[in-house]
Amino acid sequence: MGEKIRVGIIGCGGIANGKHMPSLSKLDNVEIVAFCDVKEEKALKAAKDYGVDGAKTYNDYRKLLEDKSIDVVHVCTPNKSHSDITVDALEAGKHVMCEKPMAKTANDAKRMLDAAKRTGKKLTIGYQNRFRPDSQYLHKLCQDGVLGEIYFAKAHAIRRRAVPTWGVFLNEEEQGGGPLIDIGTHALDLTLWMMNNYKPKYVVGNTYRKLAERRNAANAWGPWDPDKFTVEDSAFGFITMENGATIILETSWALNSLDVDEAKTTLCGTEGGADMKDGLRINGEMNGRLYTTKIDLSSGGVAFYEGKAEDAADLEARLWIESIINNTEPVVKPEEAYVVSQILEAIYTSSKTGKPVYFNEIG
Repeated sequence: MGEKIRVGIIGCGGIANGKHMPSLSKLDNVEIVAFCDVKEEKALKAAKDYGVDGAKTYNDYRKLLEDKSIDVVHVCTPNKSHSDITVDALEAGKHVMCEKPMAKTANDAKRMLDAAKRTGKKLTIGYQNRFRPDSQYLHKLCQDGVLGEIYFAKAHAIRRRAVPTWGVFLNEEEQGGGPLIDIGTHALDLTLWMMNNYKPKYVVGNTYRKLAERRNAANAWGPWDPDKFTVEDSAFGFITMENGATIILETSWALNSLDVDEAKTTLCGTEGGADMKDGLRINGEMNGRLYTTKIDLSSGGVAFYEGKAEDAADLEARLWIESIINNTEPVVKPEEAYVVSQILEAIYTSSKTGKPVYFNEIG
């Protein structure tokens, strides 16, 4: 590996431009040297905006992977192609960050995990909400046992009316689902990470299409096209873990609710509780009295904080690159992301069959 980490971007759409490329371009030890998109004009624009001099562009990711000088690949394509591209990249000797969710299906996610183990290359998934100051602080509290045993939690991903109307978000074939696999995945990842509990026992779930058929609906990005809306508009899951802990997952793009939260968690433990409803709040009992504390996150003290302004996406990118340089585990481990995919798929399956999905029965 050379003096600088050489990165290739596969998929130069919204998430690449909104997160991956801006954050990587801020790192002195990174060069973005190759860009690929099925729409070549997107790759050319990305190369102009973020590439080094002489950066190469492609419309076939396999050609990019032939470049042996590339150390790392970021996969920023629709969910359906995550697995194939990631496995091919790992087999080509690249470390891979794949955008969330890990894959369209749990089987595809398992292929990615197996490929990472087989090749010895690093694989991580883009769950950037772990890197927010409130998430980092709360995770440290959980690690230190401040909440005790966390046995009940809620994973929140509720939008009132914010259906993404661009790209392939509404396309079940490309994405595998709607809000559950899109934003529910962030809330579930955050919750499991806080609990450090990755052993689900069974899942019961329901998905709904109650508002998707409406035309000229109020929506943050303008009305959606019901003819193209082939996924759920909301989904809810009840997850029981092997140790008896319970997680309720709630997610929607469109729901008649004023209780709106996204990528947040509520935790209830034997020694205390926490939520992200009004900033980061910790609650508990002390000396025979109840207390609620709101954490001031306006200054330092956050894990990994080094006294400079660094948002979640920037911290995610920096720690990912450092894990490669230092040969340490990434913050988001592929084994953890695989469990998220398993649970999401179990909610979809339970909704279709009307039955619980037991994980000891999954082959």
